[in-house]
Amino acid sequence: MKAYQVLDFDGHLELTDVPVPVPTDGQILIKTEACGLNFADLLMRKGTYQDTPEPPFTLGLEVCGTVEQLGPNAQGLEIGDRVAVFGGRGGLAEYGVFPAELCCKVGPDMPAEAAAGFQVAYGTSHLALTHRAKLKAGETLVVLGAAGGVGLTAVEVGKLLGATVIAFARGASKVETAKQAGADFAYDSDDVDIREVVKSHGGADVVYDPIGGDQFKSVLRACNREARVIIIGFASGDVPQIAANHILVKNITVIGFYWGGYLKFAPDVLRASLEELMNWYDEGKLKPHVSHVFPLERSKEALDILEARKSTGKVVVKP
Repeated sequence: MKAYQVLDFDGHLELTDVPVPVPTDGQILIKTEACGLNFADLLMRKGTYQDTPEPPFTLGLEVCGTVEQLGPNAQGLEIGDRVAVFGGRGGLAEYGVFPAELCCKVGPDMPAEAAAGFQVAYGTSHLALTHRAKLKAGETLVVLGAAGGVGLTAVEVGKLLGATVIAFARGASKVETAKQAGADFAYDSDDVDIREVVKSHGGADVVYDPIGGDQFKSVLRACNREARVIIIGFASGDVPQIAANHILVKNITVIGFYWGGYLKFAPDVLRASLEELMNWYDEGKLKPHVSHVFPLERSKEALDILEARKSTGKVVVKP
């Protein structure tokens, strides 16, 4: 089969021929329909992600596919089932093996492009805003990077939870994308003073930040008392240092959030979140946004589009 692999951390990526994997205890083999790309894939190809394996390995954290084979003791699935799974790697290939217990069944009406990029993006926003920040109806939610893979879902989920959403994105087209996702107010982060804009709307009760850097510093100074700031990632490449005295004076809570970690220490929490999200999708409440779809042989181009921030929503690869 064909697989897009990291051969080393010096930038050597290659579409290679490798054997079709065989599922072992508790695993299934799926035929890949689509693979959703994430910022973590960019870090993994450089060896800087927290769960990066040793090369060579196949990129692709999350996939949608059809069950082709059941390994010993693989329960809850049958051959022919459509599933989505966050496997951590292995998605950029024609076939992949994954633990059956991590798979989520996908209905026949959900397109592969939507299902492949659904779990990480929507799961991150839903679990961060509900389980960690406990966002309440009527509160003001500020979303940075609001047209990106996770940011756009934070806008959608925040609106469904009853918040007033202030979105910041880069460029007019991305601002418009955030508005279409339900943002009450949307601004180009390159053209405005984030602190002043948020203050003009009464301040932030919850901040969703996948960007870091100067944007984090600006919005932190516009937080209301007892605000919750959720750190999702550092797409800017700048890990900001926090002024602890400001946190103290306003009783602000800064929350670290890593969605994938719940697979190891609280999988039930994650599964309950995904079940609610799938119900929302079935009810027509969520509209996954995919801006780019590439074939497997153009995986490098897909990753480059993601790294250059030329995408909105998700970038998907289809073998």
